Amino acid sequence: MVNHEKNKYKVRFLSKEIEDFVKYLGVEKNYASNTILSYERDLVKFSNFLDKKKVNDLILIDSEIINLFIMELRHGDTSGKSLKRYLSSIRVFFNFLIENNQVKINPALSVKTPKIDKVLPKTIDFDDLNKMMTITSSKYKEIRSVLMIEMLYSCGLRVSELVGINLTDFDMSEGFVKVIGKGGKARFSPMGKTTTSVLKDYIKQRPVCSSQALFLNKKNTRVSTRTVQNVVKRRALEVGVSINVHPHMLRHAAATHFLQSSHDLRTVQEFLGHKSIKSTQVYTHLDFLELSKVYDEFHPRAKK
Repeated sequence: MVNHEKNKYKVRFLSKEIEDFVKYLGVEKNYASNTILSYERDLVKFSNFLDKKKVNDLILIDSEIINLFIMELRHGDTSGKSLKRYLSSIRVFFNFLIENNQVKINPALSVKTPKIDKVLPKTIDFDDLNKMMTITSSKYKEIRSVLMIEMLYSCGLRVSELVGINLTDFDMSEGFVKVIGKGGKARFSPMGKTTTSVLKDYIKQRPVCSSQALFLNKKNTRVSTRTVQNVVKRRALEVGVSINVHPHMLRHAAATHFLQSSHDLRTVQEFLGHKSIKSTQVYTHLDFLELSKVYDEFHPRAKK
């Protein structure tokens, strides 16, 4: 369990139960560390709320007290998406308690899930992307930056997936890279010829060291997700892209462009490593927006 004192947590009630739950997620469910940490933070916040309300027994936790917790979060301007996540964390936690015979019912099941305003993912124009992926020198730093962007876009990767890639994960002859997605699930993502070419140039200049990580920091150890975020942002500024570019925007662009050319939602789902087709369906909205734009510009019946 995370050192709560270090993280300014003051959890008292449910401390042991949360600790057992966190171990269960890591050992038996094999969840990613970021996912486990998210569950833990949510439950610690809920536990602190219960402390404040002087609820100190599992049997006293009912749907009403959970509703009060959600309402307090809502009044604190917590987004609908975050409210849904908090409620999901509590539901999964109580299912765990039921399995361990600590409670008989899950009070969170009768709490209504908050509605989420649908916000379309921000994407980036292909011309701007092209600027970011065009190499103008043989410098290691530029080739490294371009390869990061190439792989995020061409392979549709999450930034955590990019950071986790090792040198041994590539099949150069077939043009594939193995990535580890959410829940430790592996998938193989195709690489285009351009990405493979930049990769080969990068490997020639990559420092020789004991680390098998593809991308290295100044200490020749694996880079962090924050480093990748900074590299992408800096590269956009260097080539004159005016919008604020972040790694996930490149993944959104990959999905959008792939869907526009293939019109195959299932293939895009596999490409992105989405567990559910629902996660992929948001890109149909992006596709529709692009269609509307073209219609407005070229169709004779469109409003000018």
